[in-house]
Amino acid sequence: MNIPNRFTLFRIILVPIIVFVYLFPYAQYGIDIKQFYIGEVRLSLINIIVLVLYIIAALTDAIDGHIARSRNMITTLGKFLDPIADKMLTTTMFLLFASRGIISVVPVIIMVIRDIIVDGCRMMASNNGKVIAAGTLGKAKTVLQMVAIALILLNNLPFELFQIPVSEVMLWFATFTSIVSGVQYFNQSKEDILESK
Repeated sequence: MNIPNRFTLFRIILVPIIVFVYLFPYAQYGIDIKQFYIGEVRLSLINIIVLVLYIIAALTDAIDGHIARSRNMITTLGKFLDPIADKMLTTTMFLLFASRGIISVVPVIIMVIRDIIVDGCRMMASNNGKVIAAGTLGKAKTVLQMVAIALILLNNLPFELFQIPVSEVMLWFATFTSIVSGVQYFNQSKEDILESK
């Protein structure tokens, strides 16, 4: 396994760690979590820790892509694992937020359904020996999702101080981009899906 793929695998390993830190029942074990206040906006220490872990995971996405391209280390395994790692990270974060009622479940459902369809398209293409790598819109969707997640973890700071819902706008923008990129993936694999044999 080459270096970029190891970074991708590390990103996957970070996902259950983030879930554990975010969902651990601290109060049940008498652990008092420090709260910080910026103006009237409250920020939990847990959110800060999860944000740090999340940023590390997001950075591995940029690093593995840069190394793979600059050193000509792009592999079929990398093309397969990288979008899976991205989806595991972003979808898990959105599910955690939805489970706490921090965001609406609607954009999460839309993005999950889109990912299922895209995975189906990739599977049909792979049956014909093709590998559909992440396109520009797919990568833009991932970036928008990552920015939205970081802002949600920060309780929309600093924009919350001015009552501007940037995190919510970014979430819906990511959802829209997710739909558009999903259509693009479908069009790329349309011949494989609609072939009649």
